[in-house]
Amino acid sequence: MTASQKLTQGLRTFASDIAQGFFEVTHNGFALLGLAVMCTIITLTARPDLREAGEVQLMSWLQARQPVVGLAEANIDAIDRATATDPQDLPKQQATVAFWLSKKYRVAPEPIGALVAEAYEIGQRTKLDPTLILAVMAVESGFNPFAQSPVGAQGLMQVMTKVHSDKYESFGGRLAAFDPLTNLRVGAKVLQECIRRAGSVQGGLRYYVGAANLEDDNGYADKVMAEHQRLQGVATGRALVPATVQAVPVIARPKSEPVAEPEQLAAAVNLS
Repeated sequence: MTASQKLTQGLRTFASDIAQGFFEVTHNGFALLGLAVMCTIITLTARPDLREAGEVQLMSWLQARQPVVGLAEANIDAIDRATATDPQDLPKQQATVAFWLSKKYRVAPEPIGALVAEAYEIGQRTKLDPTLILAVMAVESGFNPFAQSPVGAQGLMQVMTKVHSDKYESFGGRLAAFDPLTNLRVGAKVLQECIRRAGSVQGGLRYYVGAANLEDDNGYADKVMAEHQRLQGVATGRALVPATVQAVPVIARPKSEPVAEPEQLAAAVNLS
């Protein structure tokens, strides 16, 4: 056997010994790791207090390594949640109505812009005049999304939340009454049902305010119709100077209104 052959054979033997040794070390290492894991599991099962302490430390470690959320990212989320639309981005008619309402009720034009756009979209779907929806909103709450009457009417359109709680289910529950767009959608549906039940807009407004079976609705329907006519004029291009509203009280339903009776409530909601 030549010297080169002996060298080659030696190198092969050396490499084989290293590979064998590495296999044995890793094999034993995995066996030890598995044994350690089993022991840890058994220990944590027998000692729940240790397990809870370990979970707390692990969560603290993970939270400490989370990236800090910057102000820019937080602002983006806030913008996504905001109910606002620049009226200048709306069609001319809607923009005119939005600016007029903004000036009259001393509300920022951007939130009013979003409500006007939604009213027009809902009006197209429900065959309701969008200016009528906005007029109801104006008289009911003066565009205060957090308004509440003494008898529990809530939000922009002062919907009786307890009576119409089923209509809020698809929006996440009764607290959605204070979301402006949700309240608008539910209120428009209730208004549509009331008009259909009464057979006329004037009669539907009396149902809406809970005065259908009363001799007097305290001028509610006339107030809504007057604001409706003003808004129609604004929408068609008539130059109307809005008289600034100093304070708009929440409309309180008469205490003797029929919606206090459960049977009549059910009848009012289940309109076909």
